[in-house]
Amino acid sequence: MLLNESAISLAKKIRRREISCVQLITAHLEHIQRINPAINAVVEVLADSALCEARQADAKLAAGEACGPLHGVPISSKDSIDVRGTKCTAGTLGRRDSPAAEKDATLVHRLRAAGAIPIAKTNLPDLLFSFESDNLIYGRTNNPYDLTRTAGGSSGGEAALIAAGGSPLGLGSDSAGSVRLPAAFCGITSIKPTSGRLPRTGHVPPAGGWIEALWQIGPMARRTEDLVLAMELLAGEDGEDVTAPPVPLLAAPDISSLRVAFFTYNGFAKCNPEIEEAVRQCAHFLWERGARVEERVPPGVEDAYELELALFGADGAEGIDTYLEAVGSTEVHPLLTGFLDHMRPHRASGAEFARRWAQWDEYRAGMRRFFEQYDAIVCPVYTQPALKHRGSLEESNFQGFSYTMAWNVAGAPAATVRCAEHEGLPVNVQVVAKPWRDQTALAICGEIEAQFGGWKPVVV
Repeated sequence: MLLNESAISLAKKIRRREISCVQLITAHLEHIQRINPAINAVVEVLADSALCEARQADAKLAAGEACGPLHGVPISSKDSIDVRGTKCTAGTLGRRDSPAAEKDATLVHRLRAAGAIPIAKTNLPDLLFSFESDNLIYGRTNNPYDLTRTAGGSSGGEAALIAAGGSPLGLGSDSAGSVRLPAAFCGITSIKPTSGRLPRTGHVPPAGGWIEALWQIGPMARRTEDLVLAMELLAGEDGEDVTAPPVPLLAAPDISSLRVAFFTYNGFAKCNPEIEEAVRQCAHFLWERGARVEERVPPGVEDAYELELALFGADGAEGIDTYLEAVGSTEVHPLLTGFLDHMRPHRASGAEFARRWAQWDEYRAGMRRFFEQYDAIVCPVYTQPALKHRGSLEESNFQGFSYTMAWNVAGAPAATVRCAEHEGLPVNVQVVAKPWRDQTALAICGEIEAQFGGWKPVVV
């Protein structure tokens, strides 16, 4: 089925004239109309602009003009990333009537330059801070595999739409697991790149402050091959985001040459048996492929949860309070209130903050030493498959985020891919690589995907 194919496959069909850009865009727009009432993943459909761009793309192809690798392929993006001509709410009431963006975010611009056509913006939590993609403007997103369960947060709308066939490729953002957890809950693939790998120009809220090294924009897709291409298109400085240096995107080595560590328990949050078994199966498969595989826990991962919360909450959440006040969000979603209340006790004095920063440096140094011995790590994404919808942070098993937080704090690239299922729900594994070896993480994901099947279609 056309709507189940990868972005790369769809681009090939267009270049071979097996389908027109207008036909492809129309098929996705009609599918979104069918599925969105159930999953509530899309907050804005860009039908008019998408069809206009599709007609232009068909004319360009007919004229024999050079076409990019994603020519005519639809893409989507989280509603915290600017798309020219659309508003960007970040899910918070004060931005409900924000003016349309005058230009694309850097990464949207780069995908558009490769021929991609934006068709939708997707749902997220209030100001991005929650495990559940629910806000006071658009409501709650549901998991396409089970509508009673969450699609995750904060890029839950993006994951749900891609999993349900509404878009082959999209953009989310991740400060504690926000592209990886939704991808795992919805059985797709995604990557949080190395800190600083991709420019964040055009994201709402913008990059900056002491926590800038904790988060990245990351691509999301059904197939790993699309992430490999996306990273090639997206990587590189843009002259605006000063935290994105001109570091080359290194090719992945052969799997058989890799040294891989794996673990199923981080010493902090215990995983369900089906998650542990999935990790072990993937580790065993990589051993069969010739990699040197050892069970070993990296130093400090048991402290990652408390360290990230301490860094996020160092100002007692005043920065977020100030931003909400500035944009006019006088009312916020209860889940955001719960998150802020969780942050406030971590307020630090100058001396306390200096100690936390020293701990952060020590953590990153320990990981650097670990990566002198190993090229990659295979571990859980979360403690269990997709949760039932929850009404509060206390009910959410928020400590399960410790498996993704570990790599935000480390600044290392971390990807995820589906490798199993449990009671009809997707089960994903997480693959981490040395900083700046993003394509290595994706290469391992690609091998796992080929062996275990990766994403599977779902009927909504």
